[in-house]
Amino acid sequence: MEVLAWADGEVSQFEAARRVAEGRYRAVIGGLGGRIALPASYIAARRARVPFVLWASLWAHPRTPAHALSYLPLRRIYRHADAVVTYGPHVSAYVSERRGGARSVFEAPQAVSAEEFGKEIPEELRAHARVHAGAPADGGFLALFVGRLEKEKGVRVLLDAWRRAELGQDAVLAVAGDGPLHAEVARQPDDVQALGFVPRDHLPALYAAADVLVLPSIRTETFLEPWGLVVNEAMHQGTPVITSDAVGAARGGLVRDGRNGLVVPQGDGDALAARLRGIAQNPGLRQALGAAARQDVAPFTYAAWVAGMRRALAAVGADLANGNC
Repeated sequence: MEVLAWADGEVSQFEAARRVAEGRYRAVIGGLGGRIALPASYIAARRARVPFVLWASLWAHPRTPAHALSYLPLRRIYRHADAVVTYGPHVSAYVSERRGGARSVFEAPQAVSAEEFGKEIPEELRAHARVHAGAPADGGFLALFVGRLEKEKGVRVLLDAWRRAELGQDAVLAVAGDGPLHAEVARQPDDVQALGFVPRDHLPALYAAADVLVLPSIRTETFLEPWGLVVNEAMHQGTPVITSDAVGAARGGLVRDGRNGLVVPQGDGDALAARLRGIAQNPGLRQALGAAARQDVAPFTYAAWVAGMRRALAAVGADLANGNC
């Protein structure tokens, strides 16, 4: 027998429930995506007497009227799932409140490939990446944003803070990504470089080239940054990060203010400008934060994620020790 795991978009809304109803799985792992798939699969698992493990990613419920209607049935799933797996203590705390305690709540940390993103970047490749980003090969200050160019990613907050920081002609903000705000980014003066989409295999060199990664996400009615894997990616290169307090990687304990990065209040352009100014003017701080970043991200591995998921499966009797997977 197998364990069925599905995510939004992988199967149709009804196909997930149909498969669960067959009753041939040892356990079902369901994510929060899908308007119908999650509740239908949960009900099907209950009827088939198959353990249901919830893979939870929210640390606050969206605030639209439609999401308000979904809250009560989702809360029931939080409370009655056989086990819940989260990717950080911020999500675990949110789940535990709705579950009435931390019973059978397990953590499987968010991770990227350390081999891919932590590989050593030759100096000539790092210099090439800096030039591509619009900065001098050696010298000057290079801040980097990587992600979708959308309001909720705090792009406009970052552009405003960059102007307020007044870092001088040798400072460059490189913006990697595409999205609705691309044209707005591209219209900025030359000290803001719109790089567009950057292929995944080019990102490690870009992170190594940057003096800091900035992820200033803000909360909207429909969005709260679950984690921000670009943070992990940059930290594997020893690049310090500045995030807002609306970023899951900060709320979940990976980014620690003054230890391996800096955290600012969401939407606060003045605070972000001050942190940009401070880190730009202090190479020693960048070096210390970056060294701690590389060290602190090391435990966030795929193996740790697998271990967390296996603990959840063990709790519902679908683990290797029982000869079930």
